[in-house]
Formats: sequence, C-alpha cells, structure tokens
Amino acid sequence: MERVNEFVVRFANVNGSGSASANNLFAKAIFRHGLPVSPKNIFPSNIQGLPTWYEVRVSEYGYLGRRGGFDLVVAVNGQTLLRDYRELSPGGYFLYDSSRELTPDFDRTDVTPIPIPLTDLCNTAFQNPKLRQLLKNIIYVGSLAYLLNMDFSVLTEAIEKQFSKKPKLAEPNIKALEIGYAYSRDHHPDTCRLRVQKTDRVGDNILMDGNSAFALGAVYAGATVAGWYPITPSTSVVEAFEKYTKMFRVEADTGRRKAAIIQAEDELAALGIVIGASWNGARAFTATSGPGISLMSEFLGLAYFAEIPAVICDVQRTGPSTGMPTRTQQSDLLACAYASHGDTKHVLLFPCDPHECFDLGADSFDLAERLQTPVIIMSDLDLGMNDHISPPLNWDDSRTYDRGKVLTAEDLDNRQEKWGRYLDVDGDGICYRTYPGTHPTKGSYFTRGTSHNEYSAYTEESPIYQAGMERLLVKWQTARSLVPSPRVKMRDPESRLGAIFFGTTTHAAYEAMGNLASQGVKINSLRLRAFPFQDEVIEFIDRHETIFIIEQNRDGQMRTLLIGEGNFAPEKLLPVLSFDGMPITATCITSKIKALLEQKQQQSSKDGGNA
Repeated sequence: MERVNEFVVRFANVNGSGSASANNLFAKAIFRHGLPVSPKNIFPSNIQGLPTWYEVRVSEYGYLGRRGGFDLVVAVNGQTLLRDYRELSPGGYFLYDSSRELTPDFDRTDVTPIPIPLTDLCNTAFQNPKLRQLLKNIIYVGSLAYLLNMDFSVLTEAIEKQFSKKPKLAEPNIKALEIGYAYSRDHHPDTCRLRVQKTDRVGDNILMDGNSAFALGAVYAGATVAGWYPITPSTSVVEAFEKYTKMFRVEADTGRRKAAIIQAEDELAALGIVIGASWNGARAFTATSGPGISLMSEFLGLAYFAEIPAVICDVQRTGPSTGMPTRTQQSDLLACAYASHGDTKHVLLFPCDPHECFDLGADSFDLAERLQTPVIIMSDLDLGMNDHISPPLNWDDSRTYDRGKVLTAEDLDNRQEKWGRYLDVDGDGICYRTYPGTHPTKGSYFTRGTSHNEYSAYTEESPIYQAGMERLLVKWQTARSLVPSPRVKMRDPESRLGAIFFGTTTHAAYEAMGNLASQGVKINSLRLRAFPFQDEVIEFIDRHETIFIIEQNRDGQMRTLLIGEGNFAPEKLLPVLSFDGMPITATCITSKIKALLEQKQQQSSKDGGNA
C-alpha cells in the first residue's frame, strides 16, 4: 500500500496503560504537520485491563468522519492481537511488539509485518518500572515518526511544551521517541510506503472536543448555574464549565467566582436545580446522557407546561438501560423530543462539530428564554469526548442576550390591562413573565404543574385546559422560525434522490455522497440542525422521490420523527442505520445506500413484470 497524507492508523492497546496520551501525541503531531486529522478514542467502561482502540484518520482531502478499514495497525495488546491482524486492510502494515514471537496463525501474505521489540527496548533503556509501560507507548510513536517520514522535531517540541513546567519529565519521553525512531531507521528502512508530507490544509482550524466547546459556549452565553449528576460521557461538560468559570467568572476586586456548580443526588434533582435557577432569572443548564434523560422526564414536562427555560446537554451513548456507557449512538431522539407523559414537544438542536457545540450551545440559552421552554442539545460521545477539527470559536462582543418577554417593575406600573402569566397578547403563543421580586405588589403568580388558566389560577375546566394546550402548539410553530435552519447541498437539481442526516453522522455522510457521485449516483442532501422541522425540510422531502435517512440507532428514530411530524409516506423515507456503538463510517453508508437502490430497482422490475 502506497499513500501520501491519506490513510488510517489504528492503535490497539490495553485500557489504563497510559496509551491515550501517546496516541493523542501522534494525532496532534499529524495536525501540526498541517494535515486534517480525525482521532477516535474507543475505550471500555472499566478503569484498567480491557481492550481499547484509538483510530487516527489522516486525510489531506479533509474527510473528517470514519472511513472504514485500517491501513496501519499498531498492535500492543495480546488479547486482541490476532483480531487486529485479521482486520487490517489488504496491503496494510502490522506494527507489533516482537518481544514475543507470533504464533503460526499470523500467516497473511497480503500485509507487511513490522516487528519492533517494544518491551525489550523499554526494559533495557529505563529502570523505573512505573515509567516503562508509559514510555513503551512513546517508543512506538517514535517508530511511526520514522516509518511515516514525519518531522521528528514536531514530536519533540510537543513533548517539551507538554512538560514545560516539569522539564525533567520531558527528557525520558524524548529519549523514548529517539529509541523508537532509531530502531525503525536501522531495522525497517523503506518498509512502510505510507507517508506524511507537510502541507497547509489545516489553515486556522483548531482541535477541540465538543464537551469543552459547549461548556465554553455556556460561559459566553451568561450561564451562572450548573446542576448536575456525573454520568459518562457528559461529566467533562461540567468539569470544563468549572475550569472556564475559574477563568472568566471571577470578580476582579474580590476574586470570588460568580458561578454555582451543584452536584445533586441524582439527575432528576439536577434538572430541578436548573428549573429553580432559571425560574429565578439565572441562566442555568445541566449535562447528562440517556439514562439521565429518562430520570429527568417528569421535570422536563413541568418545565414545558409551567413554561420555564432550561438548557440540557444530552451527550448520547448506547442503550437501553446502562447499555455500553463508553460507546456512541444517536438513540435519545424520541425520548428527548417527547419527554414526559402527556402531550409535550421539546426543542432539539443537533451540532455536528465543536464550533456548532459552541454556537448552538450559546444560542440554546437565548432560545430557552425566548420560548420559555426546555432546549436540548443533542450531542453524543463521539462529538463530546473526541477531538475534532473545527473552525476557530468566535464571539461578537456587541451581542446581547435575548431574555425574551420579561416584564420589569416599570413595565408593570405602566401596564393598563390586567397581566396574566399565561396570557398570549401577541399571538405567537409566548406569554410575558416576571422574575421573583421584580415589583413589591405586582407581577407575582403561582407557578404550578397542574392545569391553570391564563392568570395561573388552578382549574379543571376542560375548555380552559384545551385552550392552553393549543396555545403551546402556537408557540411550537413560533419555535420553527427561531431554531437554526438546515444545510442543503444540491449535487443535481434534477436528481430524485435525497439524503437527510444530522450531528456526528454528517462528515461520513458527506464523504459517502461524494463516493456515490463518483459512481454516477448523485444524491442531494439536507443536514438537520434543529427540531421542530422548518419548511425547508418539508420542501426538500417533497421534491425528491426517495429519501435516505442516515442515523446511528436501531429503530430509525429520526425517520419516525419525520414521518410523524411531516405526515410522509413511510415507504418514501428509507432507513440507513448503524448502531454498533462505533462512529458510523462512509463505507457503511455507501454500501447500504447502494443495497437499497438495488432493492428498489429489483422491486420496480418485478412490479413492471407483474403488470
């Protein structure tokens, strides 16, 4: 296999061995060579001992999703050694720890073995047993630097920067790099034909994870309260929020931090904290995953019906129940869209990269207050915990927060007509509210989750309840004009084929659309960014004969939402699904769409023959 700046490297390690730092060093070094890179950390839910993988997609063409397949495997986990060997693409390279000999099962003739005695090299060079395992990982990074023709100084500079405050720790790490580089140079010259060449395809882009980006967006949006309960993979959202509040939420004169981060006893209580703080005028949020959404369902219904702003960042993982806590999926769509008993509909936002986690995260606070309702950011483990290439994060310092329809004391004094908390005077379904303590005698009301009239008084009168529920539907229609618009790409205006996708499916889907176009199958695409669906979504589906709905769950939940909300014929919307817990690949999407098209063609021929 001979490729330049376009290949996939897979590291096969043991969880808890310190490999993540070394693998991350490799990915960032590729990025510093000016190459787009897409690292995926695939790790188990235990602390130590189980297999873990780290995939690095190197793509000068800018493909940022998983391609499918591996061109070079760094195999240092004896548990999965044979599996990793067998999954290597034909023509690929198999770098392994040759301190132990391979068994006769390793008999492929279509791959190139690269034996390096990592353990022996490490034991000879380093005496500290605690450092040996960590530095063994650095040795294979040094070997890759030679094999891939990387600029060695990029790696040493990264090490020096990482340990700038502890330069003594940098010395053994750089020595380990040099050992690996020298061994490959002396024993494997001209062995690997995968090459890294410096370029400037990265531009001013950054590498960042989605959880940190959302947390920073929350800070910039003015959030001062986080109620939370730790749950993988969302915990780092609040950890990042805490870090950023220490930087940006501190009073200059007193040094006091102007933020409250409260760990609750469970997810339901965490959302209760958010609802209470938001009702009181603060901007508040929580971060959770699928099991937390299940527990929060009752309070989501309260916030919807009592019309209280709330922001929830749902970093999705596999389910049901505990599922696979450290695997990714897009399987909370229906649970979030209609969370709670009774008739509820919640605004959902679908970011596809850290830049949108920042932007949509900040926008969610404006939307929640403007609409007086919960807004849920639909992230996932892949987006939240992995580094992604992203445009730089920008903030307009002239931007003002949209607090929505909030009455001041002066507004209440100047008001001629009687104020009602749930009285719609503008016809958009959104009523005026007050903060507690706004006025000594005016503007107070009773907040309740039970049925209420326009003046927030308890009622069981059917017409009044029905009118209130219908008004909430009017507000839902208003939300359609406020949420982010979809992104449409028309490859061929005459094509009758369309594809719809969202979130972390985006990058692999765009690559798949390009693959299919090169084979003569031109598919127009629409990337969803929000629920409720706007007119552009309905029009896109109407203008195409067949729509492929690409998503990462078993039951086609987005397809179900589209059918239900748009009243489309189910046979028009074809599911393209992946639900193995791994980020979806372009290869998977391409093959499944081709299979569906072949089935349609066969069915059409059969129907024609019967006619």
